[in-house]
Amino acid sequence: MSTQSHTMRVIEISRPGGPDVLVPGERAVPVPGAGEIIIRVAYAGVNRPDALQRAGAYAPPPGASDLPGLEASGIVAEVGPGVTRWKVGDAVCALLPGGGYAEYVATPAAHALPVPEGMDLRAAACLPETFFTVWSNVFMRGGLQAGERFLVHGGSSGIGTTAIQLAAARGARVFTTAGSAEKCAACIALGAERAINYREEDFVAALQGEGGANLILDMVGGDYLPRNVRALADDGRLVQIAFLQGPKVELNFAQVMVRRLTITGSTLRPQSVAAKAVIAEALEREVWPLLAAGRVAPVHDSEFPLEQAAAAHARLESSGHIGKIVLKVSG
Repeated sequence: MSTQSHTMRVIEISRPGGPDVLVPGERAVPVPGAGEIIIRVAYAGVNRPDALQRAGAYAPPPGASDLPGLEASGIVAEVGPGVTRWKVGDAVCALLPGGGYAEYVATPAAHALPVPEGMDLRAAACLPETFFTVWSNVFMRGGLQAGERFLVHGGSSGIGTTAIQLAAARGARVFTTAGSAEKCAACIALGAERAINYREEDFVAALQGEGGANLILDMVGGDYLPRNVRALADDGRLVQIAFLQGPKVELNFAQVMVRRLTITGSTLRPQSVAAKAVIAEALEREVWPLLAAGRVAPVHDSEFPLEQAAAAHARLESSGHIGKIVLKVSG
């Protein structure tokens, strides 16, 4: 069925600012390019990069939609030239270059994955952004191995709940930080060996008492950077994926040299289509069977109608959520 004569409901960023700058609008349905598919969006995930883009701090890469939304689930509505894997009517979830807060979105076909067996579209919308991020940074870049001590900050976030489950499922010893007793309990239930309430306890001392972390995944930045270095074991690795407290800090690199530490990091959105396709292939091979078996599952916090995207962003930025927030678009 062609979608080209239609317009669609979208959420636009009217100007840089707080959640209230997200406003309903209308756009033409996108046309698929070579190697792309058009998805009729059922649910769109809400993520920190969306809030950063809304605030004017995270510009879309060249050629990407200016609409927020980096992941969605739904039904394939159209396929572009050269697409052979997907057909109209297939249920998929996908990593998006942008544009998820809309009834239809275009994305490279290689960044779409089948909805895992037994999972509904709402749960599937919670997968792409966090699972692509965690898999590529914890396992591909960070090289986490069974038996290693792994610390993930923000354990109750979408990234944190995913990282805890995947690391535990693959045999790592998982430690995490969170900001309340309720959040710590949720992290333990997901497979963390220990959840440290950062308002009451120093994670550096806690990890040093265990021999140090072999790998740390951090999205806080700021003064966490030197503290993370102290919390690492010799030959440990720190992977930085965001900077909620800022990217600039003073660090004594002598410790990095003497203790043979590795500091690395990445952001997902600017990576090439080919690089993201490699991550997608690895996820389908290594992680999708865990999802189908119920050994790993997205943690769902709340759902808002598309028109209430501002309320969803307010929920995200309140830091009261545990797991993923989604927008219901259709279906």
